Amino acid sequence: MDINFEKMGGLVPAIVQDARTKNVLMLGFMNKEAYDKTIETGKVTFWSRTRKCLWTKGETSGNFLNLVSAKIDCDNDTLLLRVNPVGPVCHKGTDTCWGEENIYEPISFLAELQEFIDKRKEEMPEGSYTTALFKKGTKRIAQKVGEEALETVIEAVSGSEESLVYEASDMIYHLLVLLADKGLSINDVAMELMKRHNPDWDKDRRIAKYNGTYKRK
Repeated sequence: MDINFEKMGGLVPAIVQDARTKNVLMLGFMNKEAYDKTIETGKVTFWSRTRKCLWTKGETSGNFLNLVSAKIDCDNDTLLLRVNPVGPVCHKGTDTCWGEENIYEPISFLAELQEFIDKRKEEMPEGSYTTALFKKGTKRIAQKVGEEALETVIEAVSGSEESLVYEASDMIYHLLVLLADKGLSINDVAMELMKRHNPDWDKDRRIAKYNGTYKRK
């Protein structure tokens, strides 16, 4: 990686981002020695501008920043470090240096699951249920979506909340597999829903579909 340490007198800013939540955690500075040590140890190390020495985040508190990836920006003078943090990041005990909570929203897992399913489709490892579904083809995958949708409806009408969530999870998983099988993803569904959320979206079409009178062209 070609990093321009000379522009700021031997230092570059390093933005630290949680690899899973995508939240920005802190900003530090690195010289070449700090960067090299970070890459070597896998634990983020900065250059302290006040103490004039290297310091590995967490060396006294145990709240290390375990490096996942490092990227340089378009000007080669700012680093983006994606990490898995161990404990609070700020010395004041907060999750971030801006006093924000570093919360992972469960809804974000849908994107992770879609990536996992896409990888299964690409690699097709033996012994995987997802692989078996892909091998059975679109018709069988679509059938499974229908089966799980019916079970979801049944639980919604006469089952428990726990059972409803369980069956809905099965339905969504199989839907993600079906989307991947057709070269699509949950992002395509999200984009369609975003369009429909726009007040300018075709209201006549929406009303006709709700009333059961909409006809596909």
